[in-house]
Amino acid sequence: QVQLVESGGGLVQTGGSLRLSCAASGRTDSIYTMGWFRQAPGKEREFVAAIGRSGGSTSYADSVKGRFTISRDNAKNTAYLQMNSLRPEDTAVYYCAADRTSRVSWVPTQSFRYDYWGQGTQVTVSS
Repeated sequence: QVQLVESGGGLVQTGGSLRLSCAASGRTDSIYTMGWFRQAPGKEREFVAAIGRSGGSTSYADSVKGRFTISRDNAKNTAYLQMNSLRPEDTAVYYCAADRTSRVSWVPTQSFRYDYWGQGTQVTVSS
């Protein structure tokens, strides 16, 4: 089993920045892709970004491209989401997810492909 704990959320003004962290524990050797999803009130959970085990493969939702950067430090079993130029529409609960399936050159963007989930961290962007 793998446990994921997110941190770094909070309240920020439009145009500000936040960095989310996702610390993994347990059978971390079984983790391949790590991803971030978010869910705003009244909306479905949506994909934000994902990164492969080596960091060589990444994927971003169109809405965050150029503003968010995903990274990971395998030695620390931690993934990060650097969020810049935040907008009110980025307000949501952000969830970290981990996938235990090895994939050669792509990372999944669909939530059903992820095996482990964190509890989420709230990000609120004020206008």
